[in-house]
Amino acid sequence: MTKTAAIVGGGVIGGGWAARFAIMGWDVRIFDPDPEAERKIAEVMSGAERALPMLYEVPLPARGQITFHDSIADAVKGARYVQESVPERLEIKHATFAEIQKTLDPEAVIGSSTSGFKPSELQAGSADPTQILVTHPFNPVYLLPLVELVPGDTHDPRAVAWATKVLTEIGMKPIQVRAEIDAHIADRFLEAVWREALWLVKDGIATTEEIDDAIRYGFGLRWAQMGLFETYRVAGGEAGMRHFMAQFGPALKWPWTKLMDVPDFTDELVDLITAQSDAQSGHMGIRDLEKLRDNNLVAILRALKGQGAAAGALLQDHDDHLRQPLEETSPLITVRRKVPVDWTDLNGHMNEGRYGQVFSDASEEVMFHVGADRAYIAAGNSYFTAENTIKYLEETHAGEDIIVETKVLLGEGKKLKLGHEMKRASDGAVLATCEQFLLHVSLETRKSCPPMPEVEAAVARLAKAHATAD
Repeated sequence: MTKTAAIVGGGVIGGGWAARFAIMGWDVRIFDPDPEAERKIAEVMSGAERALPMLYEVPLPARGQITFHDSIADAVKGARYVQESVPERLEIKHATFAEIQKTLDPEAVIGSSTSGFKPSELQAGSADPTQILVTHPFNPVYLLPLVELVPGDTHDPRAVAWATKVLTEIGMKPIQVRAEIDAHIADRFLEAVWREALWLVKDGIATTEEIDDAIRYGFGLRWAQMGLFETYRVAGGEAGMRHFMAQFGPALKWPWTKLMDVPDFTDELVDLITAQSDAQSGHMGIRDLEKLRDNNLVAILRALKGQGAAAGALLQDHDDHLRQPLEETSPLITVRRKVPVDWTDLNGHMNEGRYGQVFSDASEEVMFHVGADRAYIAAGNSYFTAENTIKYLEETHAGEDIIVETKVLLGEGKKLKLGHEMKRASDGAVLATCEQFLLHVSLETRKSCPPMPEVEAAVARLAKAHATAD
């Protein structure tokens, strides 16, 4: 069944939404009056197609089709979900919702990317207020999973459930905000930090770069995987949060911050901040900065994924959701993926250890295919690699799409021998090969033993089919 989303407003945020939906297999219909919209979204899409698949160990769905339309009515035709990302002016949003609702399916949902307006403000005067929700994302939308979902007092639980299902399906983390509040949740934190940062620059305490360093070398790393309250719970030591609050609570009465007092944006202050920012990052163009940002986010998210923590746990779950059973071909296609940035070394190509991981992943897919899956392992049986022979034939770079073709060369009793070829997907060039010899073992005795009959039969069947195909 074709899934269709409409994007109304194709700027930085709308383009990010379009990329996220399309890469996750949705057809995307876009309306934006900007004559440069197609070019701009194509550039966002290029960055997203490079970065987002690096987060996953499994192939993503076939990319959806992106089309551009001359009217809102045409763009929302057939859509079950609409994401509005027009400028932050209430009169523009009201006019946009009125146009959308003239032709939109009554069962569809409209999510607004607004960071400032409450649902009741957006819903005022609309044909169906229950159809409109706040779904506020964070840039880049195609990598950062958080969405603040604010239904407001006038809402339909069905619409909230559908928006939650759609957002989860495309790999995002919708957090339902319990009540309407200005700036929702996350931007209230950002606003507090931004206010304090402006004073620190204005008063000559720190430069823009020094403030950024304080975040990225310090608490930003903690927040990425523990958030605020869990970080402070750890700071309380063995006594936990109660001890932390007792120890540091009095500091809240000290004049440390100027949260409600904001410096005027005078020409002098704007010039000062602009000059410091230019000195910090002016040597890089916007596309270079976006690529650096995306590379760093991919590496951080993948590190969290390796630990099954925070946003990494979400990625693990989404991997499992997207994983498809192998088609029984000869050879088997056991791996389809994009090489992530954290797999490369100082030479800029994939390091030796990652080839071993790719071939290990391939053998695990074979194991799962023949029934030696998690349940089988939990029951005390598995295959262990006894020997690998890897040949490195060509360089492999971050961002390249690769596949692994695997044949069962031997499947007799407790012996399993696999032959893998890792290929570049774009031209079929063989990048590396591996012959892998595995033995079936008992996890109780840690010694080799025959596999369970159904697994042994499945392995033998594959070995025979692959030998016949040769």
